[in-house]
Amino acid sequence: MKKKFDPTTNYKITMKNVGYKPRLKTKKKDYEKLGFKSGLEVHQQLATKEKLFCHCPVGIYQNLDDYDAELIRHMRPTLSEMGTYDGTALMEFRTKKNITYRIKNKTTCTYEVDDTPPFPLNREALEYAIEISLLLKQNIVGELHITRKQYLDGSIPTGFQRTAIIGIEGEIPLKHKNVRIIQLSIEEDSCREVSDIGHERIYTTDRLGIPLIETVTYPELLTPDEVMEAGQVIRFINRSSGKVRTGIGAGRQDVNVSITGGTRIEIKGVSHISWIPELTHNEAFRQKGLLLIRDELNKRIEQTEKWKPTFKTLNFDVSDIEFEPIKKAMENGWCLVACNLPNFKGILSHFLQPGKTFADELEGRLKVIACLEKPNMVHSEDMNPVFNEDMLKKRSKLLGSTEDDAQIVFWASEEDIQTAKETIEERCKMTFEGVPNETRKALKDGTTIFERVLPGADRMYPDTDSAPIPVEDEYIESIRAKLPVELKERLIQLNKWQIPEDCFTYILKNNLMPLLEKMIKETKVESKWLGTLFGHRMKYIEGQIIPSEDFSYELINKLIKFLQKQKIDLDIAENMLPIICLNPQMEFESVLNSLEYEKYPKEKILKNVASLQSMFPKINKSKNPKAAEKWIMGNLRPIALGNIPLKELSKYVHATLTKGGVK
Repeated sequence: MKKKFDPTTNYKITMKNVGYKPRLKTKKKDYEKLGFKSGLEVHQQLATKEKLFCHCPVGIYQNLDDYDAELIRHMRPTLSEMGTYDGTALMEFRTKKNITYRIKNKTTCTYEVDDTPPFPLNREALEYAIEISLLLKQNIVGELHITRKQYLDGSIPTGFQRTAIIGIEGEIPLKHKNVRIIQLSIEEDSCREVSDIGHERIYTTDRLGIPLIETVTYPELLTPDEVMEAGQVIRFINRSSGKVRTGIGAGRQDVNVSITGGTRIEIKGVSHISWIPELTHNEAFRQKGLLLIRDELNKRIEQTEKWKPTFKTLNFDVSDIEFEPIKKAMENGWCLVACNLPNFKGILSHFLQPGKTFADELEGRLKVIACLEKPNMVHSEDMNPVFNEDMLKKRSKLLGSTEDDAQIVFWASEEDIQTAKETIEERCKMTFEGVPNETRKALKDGTTIFERVLPGADRMYPDTDSAPIPVEDEYIESIRAKLPVELKERLIQLNKWQIPEDCFTYILKNNLMPLLEKMIKETKVESKWLGTLFGHRMKYIEGQIIPSEDFSYELINKLIKFLQKQKIDLDIAENMLPIICLNPQMEFESVLNSLEYEKYPKEKILKNVASLQSMFPKINKSKNPKAAEKWIMGNLRPIALGNIPLKELSKYVHATLTKGGVK
């Protein structure tokens, strides 16, 4: 016999109960204790001229309100080859969404809107995908089989995405181990989402059909930092090919996370690799929190299979409620529905993620499945009750609730009430099992929200419009012969050049190694200085301004050669780069003029040190040599820049002051 739940214990789970720690204070052993496991799916657009299954151009993005036509569709699920429906497709069908596509003639044709069959697969994209697959040390398939992957969220007008496996079983190098790659696939990118409010979802089709590769790792990443490292390595390898698109939206990651006792959760659409550690860390503890809820509820409820919530429409006067979302709902003629959750006291406020509780799990599903915009509910454990005491008593009486229960009140139009009821009941019943399979959307703050039910194998089936494509050994070997240098060799080279390690990421993610090699060979500039110019100075500049679309890193090579030819010291390049980034067409002489640069003899600059030294006591009476050095360098810098290396000048100033002291 299970011990009856005692409501006087005031059950409440906090961060401390769950064992949650901030990520930077969490050790490797903590993740081992959780049984943390993660794998990556890295998506990267290929730098082709045309889309994957038609001849529309790529990389031309329309303004969201600039379109030539609109197309409206309603998605319906279809049976798989095995005669079953995919759970995700059924969930999307329940949302009853109107899908609107904003079409620009320049970037879309009848193929994208499923009015004509696909063209033959883009051979340029195929070659690029094979090259990257070989860089991952994969086995290339002998024959390409195009399949359909069902998507009913409207992101693809056909309701499915065409995809094909290129290579299998590869590996990537991390600092302390290698991680295996399951496969690399080529597929068409989806539409760009404009908005998703209520039952209306709007997309643009400019991104639709752009060739994309998806690299999938085994779940061998055992800490959040390892997951981020793997994402960086795959990005570096992709970019080293020179065959992928870069910039906003060109690459994104889906991250799979599980812990012992939990299940695989897919965090979808992580647009920044730097977000990965926080997202995976919080997901691990979210799953732990859900397992604690499961254990607690199974202690309280003897026959969980008979558990059922109670729903009642509020039939008493609620006109005094000042809560704005409810007032607005009442003005729209919506209904207020109360729900009693037996034995759920304390569960709704159960900690799951920073700033989020189990109530947020329900609210998220109501948004996605029942199309109720947030906020869409209040509950009995809210810190600031919306209902007065009299209303609370009437609500409890209406529901027949007891002290060990929890209550929810949600608001919806008549047509959405039943879906909302089903959604709440389904999600609450899932608590008895632990962690439900689902796809979650990544948020900037490192937390996630429900996006959809995790797809299963039933959504994949052969594409009857596309014949198999043979991939000959001779063709593969011709691509292998032109492969760029491996990432491991690049890291060895960077260390040999003595470039600071904090420059590696910038250099590798922008595929600057070939340019660095070229510049070192052609200009004979010190490799460490050159690597730092890119990895420190350019990184800083790009963090402050957005370079012109016409800017190319090759301009830096031309700049260095210009300065060498004019016998101008290279230190001035740092001041010239921000101007060149914004105005790449500007002549280098004009850039120098804008900086008010003038030729100034080195000897004259050095002579100025003595006169400035004698002036220093008038400025600072502390007779501090370091302060004097700093002051003299500040005064000489405007005329020294471009005429004498600043390090050389600094050494001369230091030697002069050390020898003669501050006069």
